[in-house]
Amino acid sequence: MAFLMQEIIRKKRDNQILSNEEIQFYIQGVTNETVSEGQIAAMCMAVFFNKMNLDERTALTAAMRDSGDTLKWQGFDLNGPLLDKHSTGGVGDVVSLMLAPMLAACGAYVPMIAGRGLGHTGGTLDKLESIQGFDIFPSPQKMQEMVKQIGCVIVGQTGNLAPADRKIYATRDVTATVESLDLITASILSKKLAEGLDSLVMDVKVGNGAFMPTYELSRALAQSIAQVATHAGCQTTALLTDMNEVLASSAGNAVEVREAVRYLRGDYRNPRLHEATMALSAELLVNGKLAQTREQAREKLQTVLDNGLALEYFNRMVVAQGGAADFGNQFETLLPKANVIKPVFAPQAGFISEMNTRDIGVAVINLGGGRRVASDKIDHSVGFDEILPIGTKVDTQTPIATIHAKNEQDWQIAANAYLNAVKIGENAPSERPMVYETLTA
Repeated sequence: MAFLMQEIIRKKRDNQILSNEEIQFYIQGVTNETVSEGQIAAMCMAVFFNKMNLDERTALTAAMRDSGDTLKWQGFDLNGPLLDKHSTGGVGDVVSLMLAPMLAACGAYVPMIAGRGLGHTGGTLDKLESIQGFDIFPSPQKMQEMVKQIGCVIVGQTGNLAPADRKIYATRDVTATVESLDLITASILSKKLAEGLDSLVMDVKVGNGAFMPTYELSRALAQSIAQVATHAGCQTTALLTDMNEVLASSAGNAVEVREAVRYLRGDYRNPRLHEATMALSAELLVNGKLAQTREQAREKLQTVLDNGLALEYFNRMVVAQGGAADFGNQFETLLPKANVIKPVFAPQAGFISEMNTRDIGVAVINLGGGRRVASDKIDHSVGFDEILPIGTKVDTQTPIATIHAKNEQDWQIAANAYLNAVKIGENAPSERPMVYETLTA
């Protein structure tokens, strides 16, 4: 059935509900360029102000998912569920690098399509490119074959995966409609659901380093994603997790890869990072019917960490994607190192009471570990590690972080930024939970 695009825009402008067919017509027009950029902008603004109901959001997500390639798994004879995680982004959020091999070691298949850094948040693909030779863009066919053989891959978005989303996002970015909950939901899920998943877990950050500015908005996004994805046929749980401090003990690229490998080896597991990783992974094992309860799921996950199987799956993934054999044992010599590596000390005695996580993420970018513009090249060696968590008792002899910088001037700028981002008080602050809420459809 043929529609007039301006009539669809008028309908949403007047706060009426769009049909599946009208939404499909719109997305087909975006994809084949029969809908103009001006019409996309008008539609985004109409949705921004008048919002969409669950059926509309689901139809928009499905149409955007189907605007390009979708992964089909019927001929691969997989003997386990297809599972994945998506995060709204944070600082020191290296969970994906452990979660994927941990799930694979428990019998799942993880076709993870990840992204680059966005704003102050780090990107999984940028971190993996710290590993020399690591190929983040295999062909879809090769990617699926690797999932079948290895159990997990972490790759970038191919050119024809949800192409309508790229076009709509580019318009949202210049028309002040990025913050629309309906459009954020469809944008995130159109790419994730193109993976052909059985279950998804969504990690929605809360706090001063989060994408959404308030707890209420983070919760609304989490609920929207859980409802729409489940409505579209992919069982989805959303966890609200804390981002009022750096999640790991490091923030950067190579420094976070190092922490991920040390986590899998059992050398050191940051308690908050461990809790986030276990909570998200356990949710997926239960949803994928690889465990009956979250407690049983956590036992399975701890077993594959303790017996080295998760590290083995990580090594297999690295080798399959072009990295060095036995990277998990040789990582210290294989990862790039910065020219200047030295600690920054607490300016006074007391307890670390606050951390401006967003500012620390920006400091990583200013060191060269992120991009100011899309064409910037990243210095994978720079960043922060050995970051002390909130609540730690310190004095002027206590290193509160180690800075990895290209030169002394960059180190000093980063040190000043870090000291401005961290507050030291007289009393120990009260503890915050790692996971605030778990939401389902």
